[in-house]
Amino acid sequence: MSQYVSRLGGSLVAPRIRFPGGHRKPRRIAMLSVHTSPLHQPGTGDAGGMNVYIVELARRLAAINIEVEIFTRATSGGLPPAVELAPGVLVRHVDAGPYEGLAKEDLPPQLCAFTHGVMQAWAGHRPGHYDLVHSHYWLSGHVGWLAAERWGVPLVHAMHTMAKVKNAALADGDSPEPASRVIGETQIVGAADRLIANTAEEADELARFYDADPAKVAVVHPGVNLDVFRPGPGGVPGDAAGRAAARARLGLPQDAFIPLFAGRIQPLKAPDILLRAVALLLERDPSLRSRIVVPVVGGPSGSGLAKPEGLQKLAARLGIADVVHFQRPVGQQRLADWFRAASTLVMPSYSESFGLVAIEAQATGTPVVAAAVGGLPVAVRDELTGFLVPGHDPADYADTLRRFVLDPSLSQTMGAAAAQHAQSFGWDAAASATADVYTAAMYEHRHRAAHRN
Repeated sequence: MSQYVSRLGGSLVAPRIRFPGGHRKPRRIAMLSVHTSPLHQPGTGDAGGMNVYIVELARRLAAINIEVEIFTRATSGGLPPAVELAPGVLVRHVDAGPYEGLAKEDLPPQLCAFTHGVMQAWAGHRPGHYDLVHSHYWLSGHVGWLAAERWGVPLVHAMHTMAKVKNAALADGDSPEPASRVIGETQIVGAADRLIANTAEEADELARFYDADPAKVAVVHPGVNLDVFRPGPGGVPGDAAGRAAARARLGLPQDAFIPLFAGRIQPLKAPDILLRAVALLLERDPSLRSRIVVPVVGGPSGSGLAKPEGLQKLAARLGIADVVHFQRPVGQQRLADWFRAASTLVMPSYSESFGLVAIEAQATGTPVVAAAVGGLPVAVRDELTGFLVPGHDPADYADTLRRFVLDPSLSQTMGAAAAQHAQSFGWDAAASATADVYTAAMYEHRHRAAHRN
């Protein structure tokens, strides 16, 4: 049963699924996130958009009466075996390898121990406790493959990123993903009952790079928490008063041009391109130095460093250390203020399966300047809610940012359109569409089992 997407109101949505005969949505699912915990702060280490995705999706699934138990690797001693994230959402900590010092690249040898911990938790329940397994990222997919087979339930998998796609667009200084990951992802694509893609392009990539059966791929857009990411007081998108209030709360100058980077500091996300673009802007217009502030909100990915030292050194070499301000990762409420305060969010990424922060920023009424890669052309409507930049030449980003400098009203007019665009990306719709994918997987799994018998 193929789930090709339809276009409604400018965005892609998964169609409702109808089945002959009896069917039901799951009562309880096991969700797997081996390498990063939904309890971790996004923007630090390996925590990012996937963490937000898992937390928000689990909350919304629980709200429609699908209980979720999330299994993740314990990364410090003394953690309780289980933590209630929200009503109907439980996070289970699994001991697998040393608590600290393991990057996600070091985790494949620990998958056996992690799988053992998942099986121990399942052994304490009656048969049929979980109706389905939903795994996130390839490491979790391998655990999910075994668990689903052992429990006799379907496996739904979300790739989030793909090795072959990343290797096809590597940033300078970035290391290619190993062959072991490519092999692992290929195995999971073949084993899963359903694959969830963030965009139609990702669905095409699954078929093109991994020979995925299009009938198994469902396109479900991630959502945004519209209760948190919204325009400032008064609720007017792009409203100057809302931006002014956010800048006052953050201690930012009211008349500044503020291009913001928010996310993990790693070559893939390319914050260096923003810094190089700013250096070009100042070279062309030295008077701008007195009225530009460049916040970089996030932490280095996987390095464990307290400060993003490499990017700080680059800012110094470019002669812009005085205008670049590094901020530690912050919670969602504070992050929403950073978005409101910005003139534009800048996302020069080399690869993005979707780019949640682009939608979050737009929901607050802030336009986005983004690379035309991955899911960003879905998240950002070019020339309406922001600008899509082909390639990764800092000069092209400098030219695009200069448009905001020359026309400060652009942030307000594009911000209003951005906030309206973001309204179609609520998490309730994403959870409903995901529940449909679960139902389809369960229906077909039972149908195949009946035929085998």
